[in-house]
Amino acid sequence: MLFNIPKLFKIFVLSIFIPLFVASENAMGGEQELPLWEVGLGIAPITMPSYRGARSRVLYPVPLPYIDYRGDYLRIDREGIRGLLYNSDRIRLDLSGDGAIPAATDEDGPREGMPDLDPILEFGPSLNIILMENPGTRLRLRLPVRVVMAVDFFSIYHAGWKAHPHISFDAGEALHGWNVGTAIGPLFADKKYHAFYYDVAGRYADESRKRYRSGGGYSGTSLMLTASRRFRHVWAGMFLRYDNLAGAVFKDSPLVETRHSLMAGFGIAYIFRKSAQTVPATRDDLY
Repeated sequence: MLFNIPKLFKIFVLSIFIPLFVASENAMGGEQELPLWEVGLGIAPITMPSYRGARSRVLYPVPLPYIDYRGDYLRIDREGIRGLLYNSDRIRLDLSGDGAIPAATDEDGPREGMPDLDPILEFGPSLNIILMENPGTRLRLRLPVRVVMAVDFFSIYHAGWKAHPHISFDAGEALHGWNVGTAIGPLFADKKYHAFYYDVAGRYADESRKRYRSGGGYSGTSLMLTASRRFRHVWAGMFLRYDNLAGAVFKDSPLVETRHSLMAGFGIAYIFRKSAQTVPATRDDLY
């Protein structure tokens, strides 16, 4: 067979919901009017563990759809796809999404003989509080809570809940026109979400892989670094994410090989269309 259709489908889903690369970054903060929408296409090579806690790594040359939409109640930007529910000078409530890659079972890894992990999609409300804001810089407390849905080729099923309270700092055009950002905070999830990755059912248990059932609670701490820049018709961006799983409730699972996780990626896209209609620039367009 020339193509693995289910795997190609999973990669397509991933290409839409990668939180960093699903959207754009604007480098035209001085303009008062911006296009309502801009679209483009590119590629984003990404390397990451098969799952948090795995030693095996995967490399995906993921298609990169560039979308920037600046609606009153719906925005698509570097923070992903967001539906605005409430917005004031200091507090914003919106709906947002996230996702994770599919992971194939390694023949000699801890999941040998177990099913492949389906990609997941996450949706839910996020309360964002601005702690400090100066021209070109912003410090926020972000409190997202999301329902997790796993996707196989024919269906979508519930895979738990997760929360990721974190502090984020953004600096617009801080390094020679590059917009940079960092975010750090703990992750929490229910036992169903942890079971999706770390449980070992009795039928998969053996001498080297004991039966294991996860609980809900602390899921590690994440540090994210990002940088992006918009040129005239080209957008480029990169990210680096480190997760530390020390103290996580699933740390004793036989599927956890390491308590460190590192993800990295780079994306470049060509913007080929934009709307004739313009809208006033907002402070989100500065970062």
